[in-house]
Amino acid sequence: MHLEIPSGLTLYFARHGQTKANVEKRFSGDKDTPLTDQGRTQARAVGLILKRELGNAAGIHFVCSPLARAVTTMKIARQAMGLAEDGFTTDERLKEINLGTWDQLTDGDVRAQDRTFYDRRMADKWHVRVPQGENYADVAARARSWIGGLKADTFAVSHGAFTRILRGLLLGLDAQAMSDLDEPQGVVFRVTGAQVVRLDP
Repeated sequence: MHLEIPSGLTLYFARHGQTKANVEKRFSGDKDTPLTDQGRTQARAVGLILKRELGNAAGIHFVCSPLARAVTTMKIARQAMGLAEDGFTTDERLKEINLGTWDQLTDGDVRAQDRTFYDRRMADKWHVRVPQGENYADVAARARSWIGGLKADTFAVSHGAFTRILRGLLLGLDAQAMSDLDEPQGVVFRVTGAQVVRLDP
């Protein structure tokens, strides 16, 4: 399942800042909830990391998921870098995993609906799709398509499951190891060649 970025390019990517749904431990896919105060602080931290690493970011392409929590994170990060907040594009392929009928429900809500299916999906996120939603393989296909189209050094803001899957592909992990990765906020990952490095504030 190994994925490499185009030769000679550097990719930076981050998850959006903490949201109300994150605090409430709800599944969050296409449906949006706002950033918390901590989430806005995390978005600023991402911008400061990039400013430290990239200076004025000359030649860097900025892109994010079109979902509001990613767009808000990108705008705050760019402000922290001293850049105009609107200097970025969006790409549908960077959206969070589609969580279908589970979107904005808690673990408890979903288990109460169908414990057997919940357990099956949690044991095999790569193959088992959430009802009316996606599995990890679907998201991986989007990630591969997006990576294959990179033409310049890039910074991207996406989501927890998407960035987990992207890291797993870049690291050549199997499906279970990929599923076990964390989903940190307020940090940036830098990819050069086959190397994935976490950059902290």
